Amino acid sequence: MTTLVAPRLTLPRLSARQRVGGLLLALLLAFAWLVPWLSDADPARQQLTRILQLPSLAEPLGTDHLGRSLLARLAAAIRLSLGMALLSVITAAVPGVLLGVLAGWRGGWLDRVLGSLADACLALPGLLLVLLLVAIAPGNFWTLYVGISLVLWIEYFRLVRARTRALAASPQLEASRLLGFGPLYLFRRHLWPELAPQVLTLAAFGAASAILAMAALGFVSVGLRPPTAELGLMMIELLPYYHEAPWAMAQPIVVLFVLVLGLNLLAGRDPR
Repeated sequence: MTTLVAPRLTLPRLSARQRVGGLLLALLLAFAWLVPWLSDADPARQQLTRILQLPSLAEPLGTDHLGRSLLARLAAAIRLSLGMALLSVITAAVPGVLLGVLAGWRGGWLDRVLGSLADACLALPGLLLVLLLVAIAPGNFWTLYVGISLVLWIEYFRLVRARTRALAASPQLEASRLLGFGPLYLFRRHLWPELAPQVLTLAAFGAASAILAMAALGFVSVGLRPPTAELGLMMIELLPYYHEAPWAMAQPIVVLFVLVLGLNLLAGRDPR
């Protein structure tokens, strides 16, 4: 008599490009979390006698136009951006995947209702939806987070629903269903191994989109408010001083570039 063993859920191996992206993100995370342990600088503390100081041993990245430590502010901005991205992706991916599997598996009226809901949300431009929510409670982190999550879940739903429709008719899944296996086993054994690479790729792109959206809203002064350390807000605050301190203006731009680059490399694959 043979014994059926539940399969292990394994993640796909990372390519060289994905390892580079993971390394960039790991370096940024190490910087963001080690700075508070190694330095007691307060990202919101103003020192008007130290305005736009050049990098030194006391301040490795210099100070901004209010004498605040750019080292502390960049570390806080990275933690905020990655935290927002992770929270938005998880909040969007979980309902998006579950509703997509449910719609693709069951079909019928449930598929039509959920598809119509996704189409209705998709009819409103994502940035406009975020701006409407931000206008209700300006400067509120949770309003910004909810708006970005509402935009991202549709992508997971549409992708997973389309893939589930094709996988539900596969001979392997039909055989397992006839043998009496339950929905949880069918999902773990047949659906998730096929969905995982695409969902994780979409999650990396979604995190990059969330970071760019938050920075764009901060740059046009409709996102988070001062003295919050946020990359887009830091750019617009330092923009009038780009002649006197171009090195200060470049720092949030470089950090945003490396963040988005790392996530895009992590989502990409080497061509075969």
